[in-house]
Amino acid sequence: MDRIDPIDLALLDGFQRDFPLESRPFARIGERLGLAEAEVIDRLSRMQATGRIARVGGTVRPNTAGASTLAALAVPEDRIEAVAAIVGAEPGVNHSYQREDDWNLWFVATAPDAAALEQMLARIEAASGLQLLDLRLVRAFNIDLGFPLKGDRVAMPGGRHVETTVLRGDDRPLLDALSCGLDLTPRPWATLALRLGRDETAVLSRIGVLLAAGILTRLGVIVRHRSLGFTSNAMVVWDVPETATLAAGQALAALPGVTLAYERRPIAGVWPYRLYCMIHARSRAEAGEVLATARALPALQGVDHRVLFSTRCFKQSGARLSEAA
Repeated sequence: MDRIDPIDLALLDGFQRDFPLESRPFARIGERLGLAEAEVIDRLSRMQATGRIARVGGTVRPNTAGASTLAALAVPEDRIEAVAAIVGAEPGVNHSYQREDDWNLWFVATAPDAAALEQMLARIEAASGLQLLDLRLVRAFNIDLGFPLKGDRVAMPGGRHVETTVLRGDDRPLLDALSCGLDLTPRPWATLALRLGRDETAVLSRIGVLLAAGILTRLGVIVRHRSLGFTSNAMVVWDVPETATLAAGQALAALPGVTLAYERRPIAGVWPYRLYCMIHARSRAEAGEVLATARALPALQGVDHRVLFSTRCFKQSGARLSEAA
């Protein structure tokens, strides 16, 4: 672990999910860690200011309350900064990375609906003058990035049934606020409720419903892995036949060290890969160990694949779901 105070580590590792849904959540966290409420808030505020955490808030399941996609551009090296700036200028782009591949600039784009997403991608393609790969999500096998920061590698929770029928018209502002992050104050839920013009108790109840339905995939401390020592992070794409994707994806998602796994729509003649996974590691050797185990899975033996290590993060924020974004 990249030099970090043991108490800070306990705070991060213990509360990446299951954040207390009660009026004074930081006081409850303090009770569990033997800290005063003010110290919990101070530590989180400091780690947010120094870039170790992105926010305390929620992650929203893709394509539930909005529309999202993973996209890529093949950018000449001498234009990478300029094109990354074009991509990052879109408020709906919440993640943007340079990766080791001809398709070297990757980003996640989220919008309130499919039409707004199409318009955003068209703006980026027109402004950059480059072909854009639009790689829509087909199926998620594991999208919970809250993996342990210490100890042995573990298998992450698998996919779960999602109840999109629970969504209401007034959920989007709440989900957008949670994606942006809570105020680090003693009563963050009251502050959020006031901002939304709602009652604190009703807000807490609604968040509980959205968590139980799987619309919110996680509620807690959202860390920045690179700043915590996980600097060798690879996206691996696999050319798996459509009929074999379910079995291969489930096997991959169950592998300790695989931190994300999902199926995306391929693009004929350009990008044949259907199955994706992420490996977050402290070194290339560690990432290589996980990859070797993945390659040995019966469902993936001999499957053509590409390994795209991230080399630079241009943007990392919560997904924006509101029209104002």
